[in-house]
Amino acid sequence: MTGETTVRTAVRIHGRSAQREAVRALLDGLRARSGHLVVTGEPGLGRTALLQWAADSFRAGPVLRLGPGEDRGAPTTAGELLTTLRKAAGEAPLLVCVDDAHLWDAPARSALSHAAERLHTAGRVALLLSVAGHRAVDPEFARLPVVRLDPLAPSHADALLDEVTDGSTDPAVREHLLAEAEGNPALLLALVRRLTPAELRGLRPLPRPTADAGTLAAVAGSALTCPSADARDLLLTVAAAVRAADGPDVDTRLVLDALRHLDPVSAPTANLLPDVLAGAGDRLRFHSPLLCRAVHATAAPDRRRAAHRALADVLEADGQPLPALLHRSWSLSGPAPVARLAGRLAAVAADGTTPASHGLRGTAYARAAELTADAPVRAERYTAAAEQALLAGRPDRARPLLAAARDCAAPAVVRGRAERVRGLAELRDGPVGDAHQSLLLAASLLAEDAPAEAASAALAAADAAWAAGDLSSCLATLSLGPAPVPRDAAGMLGPAAPDAATGADGLPGAVDLAGAVDGAGPGGVPVPTDPPGPRHAADPRHAADPRQVVAPRHANAPGHATAPGHATVPGHATPGYAAVPSAVLAGGRTGGATPRTDAGARGGPGGTRVCGAVPDPVRDHRVGMRALLEGRLDRAAPSLGQVVERARTDDRPETLLRAASAALLLGNVDAARRAGARALAATRQSGSEALVPQALEYLAYAELRAGRHPQARAHAEEGLRTALRAGQRNTAAHHQAVLALAASIEDEPAAVARHVTAALATARRHGLAQAATLAEWAAARADLGRGRPQDAADRLGLLVLPGPGRGHFAVWRLAVPCFVEAAALAGRPEDTHEVLTDFAGWAAFGADPQAAAQLARCHALLAPPDRADDLYRRALARHDEAGGDFERARTALLYGKWLRRRRRPREARGRLGTALAGFDRCGAGVWAAQARAELRALGAAPQDGGAGTLTGLTPQQLRIARHVAEGATNREVALTLAVSTRTVDYHLRKVFAVLGVRSRLELARMVEHADRTRGDRRAGDRM
Repeated sequence: MTGETTVRTAVRIHGRSAQREAVRALLDGLRARSGHLVVTGEPGLGRTALLQWAADSFRAGPVLRLGPGEDRGAPTTAGELLTTLRKAAGEAPLLVCVDDAHLWDAPARSALSHAAERLHTAGRVALLLSVAGHRAVDPEFARLPVVRLDPLAPSHADALLDEVTDGSTDPAVREHLLAEAEGNPALLLALVRRLTPAELRGLRPLPRPTADAGTLAAVAGSALTCPSADARDLLLTVAAAVRAADGPDVDTRLVLDALRHLDPVSAPTANLLPDVLAGAGDRLRFHSPLLCRAVHATAAPDRRRAAHRALADVLEADGQPLPALLHRSWSLSGPAPVARLAGRLAAVAADGTTPASHGLRGTAYARAAELTADAPVRAERYTAAAEQALLAGRPDRARPLLAAARDCAAPAVVRGRAERVRGLAELRDGPVGDAHQSLLLAASLLAEDAPAEAASAALAAADAAWAAGDLSSCLATLSLGPAPVPRDAAGMLGPAAPDAATGADGLPGAVDLAGAVDGAGPGGVPVPTDPPGPRHAADPRHAADPRQVVAPRHANAPGHATAPGHATVPGHATPGYAAVPSAVLAGGRTGGATPRTDAGARGGPGGTRVCGAVPDPVRDHRVGMRALLEGRLDRAAPSLGQVVERARTDDRPETLLRAASAALLLGNVDAARRAGARALAATRQSGSEALVPQALEYLAYAELRAGRHPQARAHAEEGLRTALRAGQRNTAAHHQAVLALAASIEDEPAAVARHVTAALATARRHGLAQAATLAEWAAARADLGRGRPQDAADRLGLLVLPGPGRGHFAVWRLAVPCFVEAAALAGRPEDTHEVLTDFAGWAAFGADPQAAAQLARCHALLAPPDRADDLYRRALARHDEAGGDFERARTALLYGKWLRRRRRPREARGRLGTALAGFDRCGAGVWAAQARAELRALGAAPQDGGAGTLTGLTPQQLRIARHVAEGATNREVALTLAVSTRTVDYHLRKVFAVLGVRSRLELARMVEHADRTRGDRRAGDRM
């Protein structure tokens, strides 16, 4: 340890919401019965802290802490333990905390397990155990419910670091510490303690390695204990092999062959593994990543080098050059630069014909940089490593590599590439304002030596401005310089040939991180500055004025291009800035390297290469987008159509993403879905993890545009998981917004609130105006669906009415139909006139077939009775032309309500029945409930069947429904099912909506009727 920093004690648990909820449910259940729960996780993740939090928050009775050993009062039989618990509890509930229960001896563990199954005999007792996660759970505890602690999410680790250092950590040091800690809170705190205040503030260089053997050993603690030399060799060889693997597990045969090289006399097997290892088929892995690192770091240096040497020998014999070279480099006996080995590592990493993942290539580039003495070459290799880390979906690894590159003197082109990587990382997982500035700086640094890369960096900067809702910056950025003339097709998109990817010195070529950015976004949709007055909305004289339009390079219209002056996202959603433009990491290529642009390669004036008429989807996409900016769809359609057509015979991820983008702009939703699905498959096959969330985002918006909300939700749920796994919080925020929009029609207020809160948390922190607007819109639409038009109008007014708080420039118009409906129902029609005039201009353009029907519906809501009837009929006719169950059903519902209030019940019943069928078809539960309520008011109860039967309930909803039908209160149901009252309330609302009932009495009758019907059917079957 070298540090002098005194680390403040963290005053709260960061993250762990799911785990705390599980513990809270255990404690809440003590009102009715006993319970037990096991908490597990690798060393340092906070098992003890969670138990302490539970003890501190328990107020209903005493807390008993038990530990191993007679001196700690741990009884040796279940009977003795239960007697102890009865005495401690008395008449009150009792919480028993047993930390590190795996350290108890076998008889004590058995007693504890048997006592857990008989806790009810001791009164109301909650037994909370913690066991180590670096080994398999002991069989005595295997039957008990388990909650697992995972590494902290980046935002929570960041908050913990801020709390213990008062936010004084230098940004580069912060990135390095967070990457080194890998979400382990105890390791993060240990790293902070190791550093001096000057090192934390970036005033002195950090010790290397920062997470040294002593720090890792201190956090791992007794888990590092290993009884035999053979077991130590096995653990060390697995840990060494993992360093050059694509994941946490390694090939068992590789490990055994390496062990034979280490000790030819012994005969190693994988039959009896140390308990810290897990074997699955022909793969081996550590239960704990922290322990894997600690085993490697604490091994004797000579033995560690020997393990790497043995692995290198085996891998060379197997024809795996890249991992073999990595292990050979780690077998060296000192840190001195080795130019020849470094050059070979960089050359093989850049060789597109060598099968290797982006992550492994990044590791090779980083190791080559460590072995390189020449500062500019070292900087270029660190930058290449960062590019590959970003392609692998690991921005947490890319940022420290960029910091290392920044410490080296480098030419402008290398600094430009590094700044571009930094900007792209921020674009997906950081403040987009910072990303905008970084990308502009990258463009200026790259302009002279790499003009094509400079242009793509500038376009990515426009993406950042789009995400931030900064229209003026987006316009200014898109005006920078001429469109780049494409490189030849092989250099732009194909795997780099070995001789092209590297120079004579083994330096990597420039990875085409932004290969899909040059005109790639489905966002070439023209979006104007807000016009001075409503008259501009439909005035064609303003269409060609470039000062009035901007091309946000995102599929803000998953389905249709828009008139200059109007942004559209048919389907009520707008893909995030990161959709295809952040296919910026296009590299779906295996090697991910492209030839550098040098003076000899530039043939045109100013160093621009002239390629003639070489087909290029990047150029076509950009030409199409520029045409849209100018309001010339006649020019845009051929170029964008070529992008879509070219993807029919091209399976590269970046080409398919561009095709999906172009198809969305052209309104060809089926083509967008096909290209998006193929792009998803291609990104997975190529290992471009950074692109998977964007492909899923395209699919989600295409499904929304087609009115397939369940499919959109499924894609967004997977996209959210992959975005979080890839460290793309900004992309995750857009997926949260999609999920909020989907949930807003499904009668899931808790889900809407959860997704809206999550989306806004990131959007506000990172300046994502588009995601924030979509999330707020989803919340307002949920209010409208649940019959709260006043609340909806208040929310939507902030988004669509003129003023500084108006929503994102490409999204707010999409919420106008919802605002008009809410304002009309709330008795505030005067608020709608200005925005409705603007919406009329958009609908008149004809780009979105739903817009005309929505406009007619809006006019019907505001019209006098003598005109409303005709307008509703006109709106329904337009819906019939455009398709889309949800929007048509909304219009039919409003028309049915209007007819019922005009005492025209027969017509109203038909319209409301049509609306109910449409809502049921697209899963719009909350709106279906409105239709059922209106039908009941007419005396026409909805028919049983579909959503109106008990078969439409989930198992939990059915249990709750039966208890309520028997007369139980919500509190009694909660106690019986060991859940919270809030959970019962939520599920009961769902039950009412699904069954179309309005009271407990109706529910009881329906349950009784369903049971009687089922009984009659069974009797009939027996006859």
